[in-house]
Amino acid sequence: PYAGPVESKNEAAMSELVPEPRQKPVVPMKPMGINANLLGYIGIDTIIEQMRKKTMKTGFDFNIMVVGQSGLGKSTLVNTLFKSQVSRKSSGWNREEKIPKTVEIKAIGHVIEEGGVKMKLTVIDTPGFGDQINNENCWEPIEKYINEQYEKFLKEEVNIARKKRIPDTRVHCCLYFISPTGHSLRPLDLEFMKHLSKVVNIIPVIAKADTMTLEEKTEFKQRVRKELEVNGIEFYPQKEFDEDLEDKTENDKIRQESMPFAVVGSDKEYQVNGKRVLGRKTPWGIIEVENLTHCEFALLRDFVIRTHLQDLKEVTHNIHYETYRAKRLNDNGGLPPMTVETEENHESNL
Repeated sequence: PYAGPVESKNEAAMSELVPEPRQKPVVPMKPMGINANLLGYIGIDTIIEQMRKKTMKTGFDFNIMVVGQSGLGKSTLVNTLFKSQVSRKSSGWNREEKIPKTVEIKAIGHVIEEGGVKMKLTVIDTPGFGDQINNENCWEPIEKYINEQYEKFLKEEVNIARKKRIPDTRVHCCLYFISPTGHSLRPLDLEFMKHLSKVVNIIPVIAKADTMTLEEKTEFKQRVRKELEVNGIEFYPQKEFDEDLEDKTENDKIRQESMPFAVVGSDKEYQVNGKRVLGRKTPWGIIEVENLTHCEFALLRDFVIRTHLQDLKEVTHNIHYETYRAKRLNDNGGLPPMTVETEENHESNL
């Protein structure tokens, strides 16, 4: 008579132990092919306009560094690039200044506006680089400056109460000026680019290209490219950062044909065939800066400003800064070492 209830109790216990069969996860359906012609206008394309408006309101930063011996026309070239007086020479520097005994770093900021778009441009000059008899390790102050800017950005980023928009002082582009000897790169050129190509986007430039004939210029460019390749020096745009086939095709052409850009800079205007042109006057005629048959300045300008400016900023942030950031956080167990100032800020934030 008691068997029935005991069995029913056991069955109840068993039913509790045995899990209910799980339902199969719902597999998301494959997206159906949408015809190119939608039933009505949605407005997805307006995101580009929204981004443009936001950028125009906030503006953006671009920091360019110029490195090379004195007398290679660095200041003039930067003025020519931005068609305004943006170099240190036009900001109170005079020719009678003595060459500094060590490499100095001078940064000058300007706000340039064109077509409603504001750009905060910072030109970082390096007077004294390569001008001494002993130039051993003269790239170290430059490397230190570049890393200091990464450190500054990192400290702002790890703050508890960080700014909505962190001021960007990181060097996005370094124009390295090669002397137009027509022979080969100096050991100093190779050493600088070896050390710095790992931390910044280097664009090699042959300065004062009007001092060479067309044949000499072509031969020198080929020789420089070969030497950079033999020494394993990666200049911008680096091969490993090409995102797709289109980028690779475009950048391969630049790497194999244009680099290093042989340029002439001038901020003086002359009349040529009824047109006002930027150029340099010589006894045998006027060298037009923006004429591709005379020099490659127009190619350099289009490359730096019109086609690759955003990419220079992205490679700086996603590659060079990320490499620095990962190393610093790894070395210090997750956070940069706290100074007294950051410790006080940290306590006040808490």
